[in-house]
Amino acid sequence: MAAALPSAARRVVITDCDHGDIAEERAVLDGADVDLRVAACRTEDDVVREGAGAAVLINQYAPITAKVLDALPSVRLVVRYGVGVDNVDVEAATGRRVWVANVPDYGTEEVADHTLALALALLRGVATLDRSVRDGRWNYEEARPLRRLRTLTFGIVGCGAIGAAVAIRARAFGMRVVGYDPAFGRVREAGVDEMALDELLRAADVVSLHASLDGRSTRLLGERAFVAMKPSAVLVNTARGGLVDTDALLSALDRGEIAGAGLDVLEVEPPAAAGAQVAAHARVVATPHAAWYSEESFVSLKTEVAREALRVLAGDPPRSPVNTPAEGVRA
Repeated sequence: MAAALPSAARRVVITDCDHGDIAEERAVLDGADVDLRVAACRTEDDVVREGAGAAVLINQYAPITAKVLDALPSVRLVVRYGVGVDNVDVEAATGRRVWVANVPDYGTEEVADHTLALALALLRGVATLDRSVRDGRWNYEEARPLRRLRTLTFGIVGCGAIGAAVAIRARAFGMRVVGYDPAFGRVREAGVDEMALDELLRAADVVSLHASLDGRSTRLLGERAFVAMKPSAVLVNTARGGLVDTDALLSALDRGEIAGAGLDVLEVEPPAAAGAQVAAHARVVATPHAAWYSEESFVSLKTEVAREALRVLAGDPPRSPVNTPAEGVRA
C-alpha cells in the first residue's frame, strides 16, 4: 500500500445527501484522521465553495463539472452515492487525473425486485383494481384484458448486473426474456435471447430499462419507440428518467399506443410539467426513485462510499472506478 497522504490533504466533503444522517459514513471515517465536512450543494458554485481543499468529494446529485474540477485542484476522487454517474463529467475528471467511482452493487437485488413489482402491478392490474375497490366499485373488469404471464415476453434494455438479476426473476414467472445491450457480450452473459432494440420493442410485452444514461442513450425511448411497441405493452423504468422522452411517453399513454408504465425515475425529480402529468396518469404506477432502497442497501451504500474515500486517501485506487485517470492520479 502506498504511503498515506499528509493530514492536511485528508479532507472529505459530502457535497449533498438526502439520507437524513451520515452515521454510517462517520463509523468508517472517524478515527482515520479525516476532516469530514457535510454540505448541501445544488449548483457548481456551491460545490466550488464548499469543496475547497477537499481530496475527496462524496456526491449525490450536485453537478461535478470541468469548472468544478478546475476550481478544486486538490480533489483526487469523486465517489457517487449510487450506480449512475451522469451528474459527473467523467471525461473532464479523467483528463484532470481524478478518479470517479460509484457503488455498482449496493442495490442490485432491490432494483431487480422493484422492477418486477412495478411490472406485476401493471400486468396484473393491481393499481387499477385497488382504485376500483377503494372507490366502492369492486369490479375486476376494469383491469381487462389481463394475460397469463407465461404467454408474455419480457424485454430488457441494458443487460448489466441489474438487467441480469431482472432476467432471473422474469424467467421465474415463466416469461420469455429477451435483451438488448450496446456492449458486446453482455446479453449473452445475462443468459437471455439477444435482439436489436427495434426488434425488442416490437416483440416485448414488457420493456424494462436498465441502461446507463449518457450522450448516446439520452431519450433512447421517444416517439418512434412507442409507436413500435405493442399497444398492449408496458414500459418499466427503474434506471434513469433521462432514458425516456417524457412528452413522447405522455402522448403515447394518452393515445393508447402503449398500455401503461411503471416508473421509479423521471427526467425531472420531483416531477414537474409533463413529468407530473405522467406520474399522475391513470395508467401509470409511480414510485419516488425508491427502487434502490432497503435497510441493508442503505447501509451498504453509505459504508462503501466512505471506504472508497479511505482507499484513495491511502494512495490506492478505488474498488469500483468508472474511469482510469490520465497519467496517474493528481499528486
